[in-house]
Amino acid sequence: MFGSGKIMTLTDAAAERIKRIVAQRGAASGHIKLGVKARGCSGMSYDLHFVEEKGPQDEVVEEKGVTLLVDPAATLFVIGTEMDYVEDKLQSGFVFNNPNEKGRCGCGESFHV
Repeated sequence: MFGSGKIMTLTDAAAERIKRIVAQRGAASGHIKLGVKARGCSGMSYDLHFVEEKGPQDEVVEEKGVTLLVDPAATLFVIGTEMDYVEDKLQSGFVFNNPNEKGRCGCGESFHV
């Protein structure tokens, strides 16, 4: 835990999608880890990937039956973020409702704090 609260929260839709992804990869697939990378026209982009094991400094978000690791370099950028999963007729994917964002690029792929 970070301070007195959670680093981030997951909606029911995000938790269910993570459960499905992990189940499709099999029990020995490791963990899903959230990070941020320098890219895009606004400066940073969220990055989700699989890792075999928890890193020594990774933060752990356990909520709604799933475990999400947060890269220590991303922690300050995602404090208070709600991770959601949205599906509509044109697209599907994880959406990050981040109160730290000061702006986003026009296409919504990158952000800055």
